[in-house]
Amino acid sequence: MAEMAKGLKLRLDPEDEYTHTPDAAANYNESMYFNMFDPDQKVGGWFRIGNRPNEHYAETSVCLYLPDGRVGFMFGRPKIENNDAMDAGGLKVEVVEPFKKLKVTYEGKVLLLDKPFDMANPSQAFKDHPTVPCTVSLDYEGVSPMFGGETVKDDGSSLEVDPEKSFAKAHYEQHMAASGTITVGDEEWSVSGFGLRDKSWGPRHWQAINWYRWLPMNFGRDFGMMISIVTNEEGVERHGGMVLKDGAYDLIEDVKIESEWDENFYQTSLRANVKTKSGATYTVDGKVLSLIPLRNRRKTPDGQQLNTRITEGMTEYRCDGHVGYGLSEYLDQIIDGKPSGLL
Repeated sequence: MAEMAKGLKLRLDPEDEYTHTPDAAANYNESMYFNMFDPDQKVGGWFRIGNRPNEHYAETSVCLYLPDGRVGFMFGRPKIENNDAMDAGGLKVEVVEPFKKLKVTYEGKVLLLDKPFDMANPSQAFKDHPTVPCTVSLDYEGVSPMFGGETVKDDGSSLEVDPEKSFAKAHYEQHMAASGTITVGDEEWSVSGFGLRDKSWGPRHWQAINWYRWLPMNFGRDFGMMISIVTNEEGVERHGGMVLKDGAYDLIEDVKIESEWDENFYQTSLRANVKTKSGATYTVDGKVLSLIPLRNRRKTPDGQQLNTRITEGMTEYRCDGHVGYGLSEYLDQIIDGKPSGLL
């Protein structure tokens, strides 16, 4: 992670766990994201709610990886009137105790995919696969310090952000333990495992990044990582993340990720070589167990169609004799049919 520039600092307060007064930017977004995986049952998922109050809707995503390879998925854009709560489309996030305890619930439906790759064509996928009732109730407990915040000036004042080039003006993450129940159709799982959560706020376009690789993982309560490579439109890479060990974060300074691909350019396995600020090095091997491709489309004011693809893979990780679970999330702009991270 890059050193903070002179005259700047990170700010994070317990109040940031709650919603903020939106900026004037039309594309203001405030979002919370949670994942979790039960290492014994190999079941898990991720949940995201993103309020876009100035556009009067929220984005909600629910993605559940089932032990037999099926994936339950639902995306919605329910209408919202304000930014008062993270509660839309049946998905709700409650802050029980800032930085320590949160609760995620969902009551609605999911598309049950026995062939998750079919989501590359979502309209056809919704015709070909059944939609079934789904409920989720998960209690999250922080097992790490907080990582991130809002970059502000030394006097605490906010930085100016170009909303057309922004992905978020503030962002933080935390490794978590989670337990609760997941029901999909007539099947139910009592789950207990680990995951990671994040929160962002500020103007957001999904196309503000050229490509990224995001690898959150947990090997238990006392060992986890978040590995990140983010590349901007000029091709400049920013390496970051952290290693959680014995209750403290060791920040990542450099990382190299090598990936194997299938014929669709979906990741099938990876190896990450990590170096931290303390000088520690790690080699992490990942095997994708189940993957679903998602997309985000936007037209520019001049009519250009922008197509962003995000592949979300439940991944089994191995490092230093430990076995853990998490995600490999790869975001790319699709240019002439190919992901930008491979061009």
